[in-house]
Amino acid sequence: MPGSRKLGRPSDQRRAMMRAMVTFLLEKGSIETTLTRAKEVRSMTEKMITMAKKNSLHSKRQVLAFVTKEDVVKKLFDEVAPKYKERPGGYTRIVRVGPRRGDAAEMAIIELV
Repeated sequence: MPGSRKLGRPSDQRRAMMRAMVTFLLEKGSIETTLTRAKEVRSMTEKMITMAKKNSLHSKRQVLAFVTKEDVVKKLFDEVAPKYKERPGGYTRIVRVGPRRGDAAEMAIIELV
């Protein structure tokens, strides 16, 4: 993830967190998180959907290497990617929901369009 935000974590934890959040977003359709995390999750999710649109064995293996659940990968290739076949990008939407109560961090909901 060159040029990515550090998010206050070591690289291995950051990668694990991104994988989990992208997987959960593709599974549920939307998640609530901080604004900076949402922006990072957006870029990785867009890459996964773009790869899934190719629908080749190579792209399936690349997505499987990042997304942690096999059933989510199946859903991505069978349901999500065909839905965005004609769309040239911009598969996610970030909606700001105001500050978090504990530490006033800017919160956002990221969802699939």
